[in-house]
Amino acid sequence: MGKVFAFLADGSEEVELLAVVDILKRGGQEVTLVSVTGKRDVVSAHQIKIQADYEFSEVDCKHADVLFLPGGMPGTRNLGAHAELLNSLKEAHKENRRIAAICAAPSILGKLGILEGKKATCFPGFEPELKGALYTKQGVVTDGNITTARGLGYALDMGIELLGLLTDKDHALQVKEAIQYDHSTM
Repeated sequence: MGKVFAFLADGSEEVELLAVVDILKRGGQEVTLVSVTGKRDVVSAHQIKIQADYEFSEVDCKHADVLFLPGGMPGTRNLGAHAELLNSLKEAHKENRRIAAICAAPSILGKLGILEGKKATCFPGFEPELKGALYTKQGVVTDGNITTARGLGYALDMGIELLGLLTDKDHALQVKEAIQYDHSTM
Protein backbone atom coordinates (compact mmCIF):
# COMPACT_ATOMS: atom_id res chain seq x y z
CA MET A 1 0.00 0.00 0.00
CA GLY A 2 1.29 3.43 -0.94
CA LYS A 3 1.15 6.43 1.34
CA VAL A 4 0.01 9.68 -0.28
CA PHE A 5 0.01 13.18 1.21
CA ALA A 6 -2.51 15.42 -0.55
CA PHE A 7 -1.85 19.06 0.29
CA LEU A 8 -4.48 21.75 0.37
CA ALA A 9 -4.74 25.43 1.05
CA ASP A 10 -7.54 27.94 1.04
CA GLY A 11 -8.58 28.26 -2.58
CA SER A 12 -7.57 24.74 -3.68
CA GLU A 13 -9.78 23.18 -6.37
CA GLU A 14 -11.88 20.70 -4.40
CA VAL A 15 -12.79 18.29 -7.21
CA GLU A 16 -9.17 18.00 -8.38
CA LEU A 17 -8.23 17.17 -4.80
CA LEU A 18 -11.07 14.84 -3.89
CA ALA A 19 -11.40 12.96 -7.20
CA VAL A 20 -7.75 11.91 -7.02
CA VAL A 21 -8.06 11.09 -3.31
CA ASP A 22 -11.22 9.05 -3.94
CA ILE A 23 -9.63 6.91 -6.67
CA LEU A 24 -6.55 6.25 -4.54
CA LYS A 25 -8.63 5.27 -1.50
CA ARG A 26 -10.86 3.00 -3.60
CA GLY A 27 -7.64 1.37 -4.76
CA GLY A 28 -6.57 0.66 -1.18
CA GLN A 29 -3.99 3.42 -0.78
CA GLU A 30 -3.44 5.40 2.41
CA VAL A 31 -4.20 9.05 1.70
CA THR A 32 -3.71 11.86 4.20
CA LEU A 33 -5.09 15.37 3.64
CA VAL A 34 -2.53 17.91 4.84
CA SER A 35 -3.39 21.58 5.28
CA VAL A 36 -0.75 24.26 4.80
CA THR A 37 -2.95 26.98 6.31
CA GLY A 38 -1.97 26.49 9.96
CA LYS A 39 -5.39 25.03 10.68
CA ARG A 40 -7.21 21.87 9.62
CA ASP A 41 -10.27 23.64 8.23
CA VAL A 42 -9.77 24.81 4.66
CA VAL A 43 -12.15 26.66 2.33
CA SER A 44 -11.87 25.51 -1.28
CA ALA A 45 -11.91 27.58 -4.45
CA HIS A 46 -15.70 27.24 -4.59
CA GLN A 47 -16.27 27.98 -0.90
CA ILE A 48 -16.65 24.34 0.19
CA LYS A 49 -15.31 23.62 3.65
CA ILE A 50 -12.92 20.67 3.83
CA GLN A 51 -11.31 19.37 6.98
CA ALA A 52 -7.76 18.09 6.56
CA ASP A 53 -6.47 15.17 8.59
CA TYR A 54 -3.41 17.13 9.72
CA GLU A 55 -1.73 20.48 9.58
CA PHE A 56 1.61 20.54 7.78
CA SER A 57 3.51 20.92 11.07
CA GLU A 58 2.08 17.56 12.24
CA VAL A 59 3.47 15.42 9.41
CA ASP A 60 6.85 14.35 8.09
CA CYS A 61 6.83 14.38 4.30
CA LYS A 62 9.64 11.83 4.25
CA HIS A 63 7.03 9.20 5.18
CA ALA A 64 4.99 9.71 2.00
CA ASP A 65 5.45 7.81 -1.25
CA VAL A 66 3.60 10.53 -3.18
CA LEU A 67 3.25 14.27 -2.58
CA PHE A 68 0.15 15.51 -4.44
CA LEU A 69 -0.76 19.13 -5.20
CA PRO A 70 -4.22 20.08 -6.47
CA GLY A 71 -4.65 23.24 -8.50
CA GLY A 72 -7.18 26.01 -8.26
CA MET A 73 -6.79 29.67 -7.48
CA PRO A 74 -5.75 31.10 -5.18
CA GLY A 75 -4.94 27.63 -3.82
CA THR A 76 -1.95 27.13 -6.10
CA ARG A 77 -0.45 30.45 -5.03
CA ASN A 78 -1.09 29.58 -1.39
CA LEU A 79 0.58 26.18 -1.72
CA GLY A 80 3.49 27.82 -3.59
CA ALA A 81 3.97 30.32 -0.77
CA HIS A 82 4.50 27.63 1.89
CA ALA A 83 8.28 27.43 2.33
CA GLU A 84 8.31 24.10 4.21
CA LEU A 85 6.18 22.45 1.53
CA LEU A 86 8.51 23.75 -1.18
CA ASN A 87 11.52 22.35 0.71
CA SER A 88 9.75 18.99 1.05
CA LEU A 89 9.03 18.90 -2.68
CA LYS A 90 12.69 19.62 -3.51
CA GLU A 91 13.83 16.92 -1.08
CA ALA A 92 11.35 14.38 -2.44
CA HIS A 93 12.55 15.08 -5.96
CA LYS A 94 16.20 14.62 -4.97
CA GLU A 95 15.22 11.27 -3.42
CA ASN A 96 13.28 10.34 -6.59
CA ARG A 97 10.01 10.00 -4.68
CA ARG A 98 6.82 10.54 -6.64
CA ILE A 99 5.35 14.04 -6.97
CA ALA A 100 2.02 14.80 -8.65
CA ALA A 101 0.38 18.11 -9.54
CA ILE A 102 -2.72 19.06 -11.51
CA CYS A 103 -4.06 22.19 -13.24
CA ALA A 104 -2.11 25.29 -12.14
CA ALA A 105 -0.09 23.40 -9.51
CA PRO A 106 2.59 22.08 -11.93
CA SER A 107 3.72 25.73 -12.04
CA ILE A 108 4.97 25.26 -8.47
CA LEU A 109 7.17 22.40 -9.64
CA GLY A 110 8.37 24.48 -12.59
CA LYS A 111 9.42 27.35 -10.36
CA LEU A 112 11.40 24.89 -8.22
CA GLY A 113 13.24 23.49 -11.27
CA ILE A 114 11.73 20.05 -10.66
CA LEU A 115 10.37 19.80 -14.22
CA GLU A 116 13.73 20.47 -15.90
CA GLY A 117 13.97 18.15 -18.93
CA LYS A 118 10.72 16.32 -18.11
CA LYS A 119 7.51 16.06 -20.08
CA ALA A 120 4.76 17.93 -18.23
CA THR A 121 1.34 19.44 -18.73
CA CYS A 122 -0.77 22.07 -16.97
CA PHE A 123 -3.84 24.27 -17.24
CA PRO A 124 -3.61 26.46 -20.37
CA GLY A 125 -1.86 29.74 -19.63
CA PHE A 126 0.57 28.30 -17.08
CA GLU A 127 2.96 26.83 -19.68
CA PRO A 128 5.51 29.67 -19.25
CA GLU A 129 5.85 28.74 -15.57
CA LEU A 130 6.90 25.15 -16.34
CA LYS A 131 10.58 26.13 -16.27
CA GLY A 132 12.67 23.68 -18.30
CA ALA A 133 9.77 21.30 -18.97
CA LEU A 134 8.99 19.66 -22.28
CA TYR A 135 5.38 20.84 -22.45
CA THR A 136 2.72 18.51 -23.81
CA LYS A 137 -1.03 18.94 -24.18
CA GLN A 138 -1.63 15.39 -22.89
CA GLY A 139 -4.30 15.18 -20.21
CA VAL A 140 -2.02 13.29 -17.81
CA VAL A 141 1.67 12.63 -18.25
CA THR A 142 4.20 10.78 -16.11
CA ASP A 143 7.89 11.31 -16.69
CA GLY A 144 10.07 9.55 -14.15
CA ASN A 145 8.91 10.47 -10.66
CA ILE A 146 6.69 13.37 -11.83
CA THR A 147 3.03 13.12 -12.83
CA THR A 148 1.15 16.18 -14.05
CA ALA A 149 -2.39 16.73 -15.33
CA ARG A 150 -4.04 19.56 -17.27
CA GLY A 151 -7.03 20.25 -15.05
CA LEU A 152 -10.29 19.20 -13.46
CA GLY A 153 -11.42 17.21 -16.50
CA TYR A 154 -8.44 14.90 -15.98
CA ALA A 155 -8.69 14.41 -12.21
CA LEU A 156 -10.05 10.85 -12.46
CA ASP A 157 -7.38 10.02 -15.03
CA MET A 158 -4.71 11.34 -12.68
CA GLY A 159 -6.04 9.23 -9.82
CA ILE A 160 -6.05 6.14 -12.03
CA GLU A 161 -2.53 6.91 -13.28
CA LEU A 162 -1.19 7.33 -9.74
CA LEU A 163 -2.94 4.17 -8.56
CA GLY A 164 -1.35 2.24 -11.43
CA LEU A 165 2.06 3.60 -10.49
CA LEU A 166 1.60 2.71 -6.82
CA THR A 167 0.20 -0.77 -7.49
CA ASP A 168 -0.07 -2.02 -11.06
CA LYS A 169 -1.99 -1.26 -14.22
CA ASP A 170 -4.46 -4.14 -13.79
CA HIS A 171 -5.48 -2.97 -10.32
CA ALA A 172 -5.96 0.59 -11.56
CA LEU A 173 -8.07 -0.65 -14.47
CA GLN A 174 -10.24 -2.67 -12.06
CA VAL A 175 -10.97 0.49 -10.06
CA LYS A 176 -11.65 2.38 -13.29
CA GLU A 177 -14.13 -0.28 -14.37
CA ALA A 178 -15.79 -0.39 -10.94
CA ILE A 179 -16.62 3.33 -11.11
CA GLN A 180 -18.02 2.95 -14.65
CA TYR A 181 -15.46 5.33 -16.09
CA ASP A 182 -15.12 4.76 -19.81
CA HIS A 183 -14.15 8.19 -21.23
CA SER A 184 -17.51 8.56 -22.95
CA THR A 185 -18.29 11.99 -24.29
CA MET A 186 -21.49 13.72 -25.30
